[in-house]
Amino acid sequence: MKVVERPVEAINVPGCFVRIQGTYSSLRTAEQRVADFILKHAEELIHLTVTELAERTQTSESTVVRLCQKIGYKGYQEFKIMLARDLVGPVNSIYEEIVPTDSLRTIKTKVFQANAQALRDTIEVLSDEELERAVTAIAGARRVECYGIGGSGPLAYDAYHKFMKLGISAVALVDSDLMAMSSSLLQAGDVVFGISHTGASRDVVEALRHAKDNGATTICLTHRATSPITKVADIKLFTAAKETAFRSDAMTSRLAQLSIIDTLYLGIALRDYERSLKMIQRTREAAAAKRY
Repeated sequence: MKVVERPVEAINVPGCFVRIQGTYSSLRTAEQRVADFILKHAEELIHLTVTELAERTQTSESTVVRLCQKIGYKGYQEFKIMLARDLVGPVNSIYEEIVPTDSLRTIKTKVFQANAQALRDTIEVLSDEELERAVTAIAGARRVECYGIGGSGPLAYDAYHKFMKLGISAVALVDSDLMAMSSSLLQAGDVVFGISHTGASRDVVEALRHAKDNGATTICLTHRATSPITKVADIKLFTAAKETAFRSDAMTSRLAQLSIIDTLYLGIALRDYERSLKMIQRTREAAAAKRY
């Protein structure tokens, strides 16, 4: 197959669309009808009331409002305001999919651009209030346990590594049996940080459920706003990414997840700046003794 060198073009899309596309697969049939209408008739939507939109999509007003809330807005009016702003000057770009004829140089460009886009999209869906709650919970925890299975395992270790450097009593668990046993022993004052891109990892979800039942605070980091893990999480942190034929959205979301973990780390560190500096310095000195 002949390799083709061609310029990579970006297509501007409203940030609201990013949210819809990120949650589309988890929406109910009626909600998807509303979503489809919005994606196809965005400019017309600006002039429709919630009742008119419900009539046009053969749904109900409550379905319209529920969709707006699922993608991170308080209601239909806030959604319309944000959509109108994005239509005037959309800030997000969706880059072309990778195709078999792409050269390695083109693939490199698309991969880097898609990863950068995932970070921009995640800013659209990540709640500042939930981030603040997560920082407060972890900073004040008696113990923090980070859970992740498969590809989320290294992310759990990254979170543990960063929290531990701040003097937080933390551990990372990537074994399902150990997660089940450890979570059953947690109590009020403890925090579980569960990472699952799909939000449907049974082992992680059940471990969070055990911890929550025992009084621990549960935090999830996921891509799916209506996934099972969100039902057992007290605090919910979301990423956003676009899936293509050759790249799953989990690939690009990984960088967004790492960025959220970094944000938590820095947010916690700044809660007690002087103490954090001392902890970081002590761990650096301990690690330095292991190097040549």
